[in-house]
This record gives sequence, C-alpha cells and structure tokens, in this order.
Amino acid sequence: MGADVVILTGPPGAGKSTTARALASALPRSVHLHTDDFWRSIVSGAIPPYLPESEEQNHTVMRVIRAAADTYATGGFVTVIDGVIGPWMLDHFIGGDGEDPPALHYIVLRPVYEETLRRAQARTAPDALVDEQPIASLWSQFSDLGALERNVIDTTGQQPDKTVEAVQHAVASGSFVLGAAPTRR
Repeated sequence: MGADVVILTGPPGAGKSTTARALASALPRSVHLHTDDFWRSIVSGAIPPYLPESEEQNHTVMRVIRAAADTYATGGFVTVIDGVIGPWMLDHFIGGDGEDPPALHYIVLRPVYEETLRRAQARTAPDALVDEQPIASLWSQFSDLGALERNVIDTTGQQPDKTVEAVQHAVASGSFVLGAAPTRR
C-alpha cells in the first residue's frame, strides 16, 4: 500500500511553501513537490499560469504533477504538493489509476484578502508574483469553495508554526481527505 498525497493550496501569500516544507520535513519518508518548479521547467513557450490562455498548458502541468505524486506515493513517500490547485484542477488528482489510490488530502490555506496581498507583495524572490490584479483574481477563486469550504484553514494572523500544526492535525485526522469520511490515525 502506498502513502498519502497532500495537496496544500490557496492563493499566493497564503503560506503554502513554508508550510509544505515544514510538514514534509517532519515526516519520516516524504516528498515536497513545489508546483512552481514544474512551470519553471517549461523553458520555451511558457504562458503565465494565471492567464486564461494558459489553460491547456496548465492541464498538462497538472497531469505531470499528478504522475510524479502518484509515483512517489506508490513508492511509500507521503507526497506534499504545494501550489495553486483550485477545485477546477482536482479532476487530475481524484481517483487513482491503480486498485488502491493514495488518500488525497485537500487543504486550502486562506488568509483574508488584505493579509494575502500584504504577504504576497512582501515576497522578494525575483520571480515572485507580487502584482495585485492576479493575486486578487486568485484569492477570489478561493474565496467561496462551496462544499470544499470544510477544507479551508484560515491562516490570517497565524504564525508559520501554528499553520504547520493546523495542517498536521488536518492530515492526522483524515478530515480533509476527498471522497472519504474522516478517520482517526
């Protein structure tokens, strides 16, 4: 039997990368898939993934990420996927190709808009998304998730260690697993 896959998502500035790295580091056998790296692997013809014309490219990248995650999970590694993976992309991850697909945890980190914008614009990496319009658009897409609201952790005002604790609890409880009733571990 393989290991779980954890999708840690939300808008830019929500704390995904910091939390994903800490979560994976605390596990005995794990992988951190930073989805930005998969987009950076496109060296020619890349379209910024938040633009409407990037849809075909984005579906291709999601299929690659899912294949990598499934392969690691089948090999016994808890796989933490960190990136902007909204409900509109979950069809790439739900259901497995094998008889016993890994449990798929879907956790949305979502601070209030003002905090999201402040955090995102405070980032200093050369390729960090700091433009308000795409940040606002992405935050809006995560602002009302319908039935998936139960998968949201509000990180407004949380220090990174408290966010990591909340995510660890969510994974351990199994309450954020898609397509399954909560379980205790």
